[in-house]
Amino acid sequence: MDWDIVIDFLLLRDPNVRYVVLGSVLIGASAALTGCFLFLRKRALVGDAIAHAVLPGICLAFLVFKTKNPAILLAGAILTGWLSLLFIDWITNKSRIKTDTAIGLTLSWFFGIGIMLLTAIQKTGNASQTGLDKFIFGKAASMVDQDVFVFGGLSIVVILVIFLFFKPLKLISFDRDFASSIGLPVGRYDFLLSTLTVLAVATGIQAVGVVLMAALLITPAAAARFWTDKLKRMLLLAATFGAFSGIVGAFISYTTPRMPTGPWIVIVISVIAIFSFLFGAKKGLVVRQVRQQKMQRKILRENILKLFYKLAEEDGQLYEQRGVDQLTNRRFFIPSQLKTGLQQLLKENLLEKADLDYRFTEKGVEEGKRITRLHRLWEMYLTQYLKIAPDHVHDDAEAIEHIITPEIEAELVHQLEMPELDPHDSTIPYGEKLPNKIKD
Repeated sequence: MDWDIVIDFLLLRDPNVRYVVLGSVLIGASAALTGCFLFLRKRALVGDAIAHAVLPGICLAFLVFKTKNPAILLAGAILTGWLSLLFIDWITNKSRIKTDTAIGLTLSWFFGIGIMLLTAIQKTGNASQTGLDKFIFGKAASMVDQDVFVFGGLSIVVILVIFLFFKPLKLISFDRDFASSIGLPVGRYDFLLSTLTVLAVATGIQAVGVVLMAALLITPAAAARFWTDKLKRMLLLAATFGAFSGIVGAFISYTTPRMPTGPWIVIVISVIAIFSFLFGAKKGLVVRQVRQQKMQRKILRENILKLFYKLAEEDGQLYEQRGVDQLTNRRFFIPSQLKTGLQQLLKENLLEKADLDYRFTEKGVEEGKRITRLHRLWEMYLTQYLKIAPDHVHDDAEAIEHIITPEIEAELVHQLEMPELDPHDSTIPYGEKLPNKIKD
C-alpha cells in the first residue's frame, strides 16, 4: 500500500476526496436514520421498492429536460418514488393482495420501466446521457461539488427533520393506536415518514445505486438493533455505522485502483452487521449464548443447593455429608452437569468436600435458604393471588425462582405479609430462622 496515498486521503488534500467523503457520510447517516423507523415498523421491503422505483423518474427527468443536473434528476426520482408508495397502497387497499406481494409487483414493474427507458435513452445517441447507467450501481467516486450540495444538502434536511420530529415518529413507530388516541395526527406523520424515506432513497442512489440502496437503508438499523433496546442509541449507532461505512468505502476506492465506492460501502456495513449479529451486546448470537450458559449454570447451582437444604429439612441435619448417589436418587441430574455444579459450589465456598461426599458451609446454608425461600414465596403468591391449586404451582416456581430479584422478594414478603408456611405446609426460612426439624 502506498502510504502517501493513505496520508493524502486522511488529510483530505484532494478536493474530489473531500466531496466523496462528505457526500458518502451524509448520505449514509440519513439513510440509516430513516431506515431505523422502517425497520421498527417492519417495512424494510418498502425501501427496496422505492429504491428500484426511482430509476424511471431519473430517466424521465432526463428525457424531459435534456440535462443531468442533479436537482432535476433528484426531483424525478422523488416523483416516481412517491408514486411507488401510492401504487403499493392502492394494490393492497383495492385487492386481496398482501403487502409483500404488492411490494414485489411494484418493485419489478417500476424497475422494468426504468431499464426500458434507460435503454431507449442510450440508443438515442445523445452524448449527454453518458453516466446515467451509473445510477443502477452508484457513482459515489465521481461526486463533484454540485452533487454534494444537492444530495448532501437534502441528506442534512432529512437528518434535521428526524431530529425535530423524533418524539411523534417514535410514537407512531411503536404504538400507532396510542398515538391516535391522544390526538396525534398519525396520518400526517405517516406522510412525513414516507416522504423522508423517499428523500433518503433518492439521495442514496448517488452513492450506491438503486440495486444496493436497500442495504444502505436497512443494514445499519439492523446492526444497531443488536447493540441496544433504546431508540435514541439505535439511531446514533445506525448513523455512525452508515457514516463509517461511507468513509471506509471511499478510502478503499481511493487507495485501490478500480474498486467501486458504492459496493464497498455496502460490503463494509454488511461486515458490521455480521459482527453485530454475532457479538452485539443486547442480542448478539455469541453474547446470547454466553448469557444462556451463565443462566443454566446458575439454575444448576441453585437447584443443587435447594436439594441440599430440602434433604437437611427431612433428616434434621444441616451439615450432614451428602453423596452423589443420594442427590441423584432425589432429583434427576445429568452426571457430568452435576459434577460441574458441585465443583463450582466448592470454588464459591458454598459446599465443602468431606472424603467423597459434600456438605454445606455456613455461606452455603444461607444461599440454600434464599433459593428455598424464593421458591416457596412464589408458590404462595400463585395460590393466593392467581388462585392456582397448590398441586399445580411447583413447576412454575421452579422456573421463576432463579430470576426473582431482591426487590421482587421484598415485595412478595410485603404483599403476602411474611407467611410462615407455603401451600404445602413447609416452613419458609427467613434470615436466621431455621425450620423446626433442622438441628445443627
